Amino acid sequence: MTEITTLSQFLTTANTQFQIYDLGRRVQHIDMLAFHQIDSLLAPYPYPIQGHAQFAIVFWQQQQQPYIWFVKLPLDEQGLLSPAPRTQFIKMILEALGRDPTQALTDEQQEQLANHPFSFKPNQNKLALFNALVRLQLGQSASSQYEFAAQYLSGQAPKDTWQQLGLQGLADICVRAHQFDHLNDIINAFDQAPIEVQSALCQCLEHITVDEDIAERLFAQMSQAEPELKVMYLAALASNTQLSMSAIMQLDEQQLLNDNSLITIAARNWLALKDDATRKVYLEALAKQPQHFFNQVFADIVAIPSLRQGLLSDLRHPDRSIQLATAIGGLFKATSL
Repeated sequence: MTEITTLSQFLTTANTQFQIYDLGRRVQHIDMLAFHQIDSLLAPYPYPIQGHAQFAIVFWQQQQQPYIWFVKLPLDEQGLLSPAPRTQFIKMILEALGRDPTQALTDEQQEQLANHPFSFKPNQNKLALFNALVRLQLGQSASSQYEFAAQYLSGQAPKDTWQQLGLQGLADICVRAHQFDHLNDIINAFDQAPIEVQSALCQCLEHITVDEDIAERLFAQMSQAEPELKVMYLAALASNTQLSMSAIMQLDEQQLLNDNSLITIAARNWLALKDDATRKVYLEALAKQPQHFFNQVFADIVAIPSLRQGLLSDLRHPDRSIQLATAIGGLFKATSL
């Protein structure tokens, strides 16, 4: 038997169909060609977080229920999967299967593999959105919470019954918005629903590509919200780069690019930082934070492949404030120790 050296090779040899989802920064699907490149150590992981790749493997054999593995693997200095841990993970899988990847997994084997040393547990918000996306992609029905969520958002249930809503139901609504015409219900919720419901919707929307009308409503809500609530609408704009850029500029004008909003942008709205002007505003605001905070956030975002070149250029850009130059000097000092 040919030696198995990649996860893709293992899953293919095991006669499974599989899907890959990133669960690090945002919950999002990674297409097969991209994952094969990542898995073969030919391309950096596109969404690193704190030096790791965090992703879910959803796989199934014939008509069986899908299995899910949550995998967290370290990345090397180039952003590639570190070969040794990846090899160790594959070896562990093969040993659990008795070296035969074509055999069907028993429930006992699946339980053993689901609790492997490279596993992690996504938070409740990401897990709800992930479950909703997987159900939709596999053609499965939505959760049992979906029906009441649809009734509530469409105005068929009293407004004061919002505490009966489940996050899973709202996640189902958000990922099925186009297929089942929930767009207007979501938009109206930002006018009529309690702030708790709006917050839960934002936590779902930050992981998916939102409709333009919803994005515009989110931006309007952020513009008029109290300072402490602005960040939740900002995160929900993550998929709309143009409005994320405008939101960041607005927060800067209002002197609200604080530690909370800076972390949110790094975690969710990082695509806006591909724009030179937006990135400059972000770095200037970041430089006003304590040195250790600047170092940690910069190290996190410079590892994102789509931002790396621009950020490295910014380190030596002549058009920067003394404060930013000082923060960059502190960064170099810390990394040379």
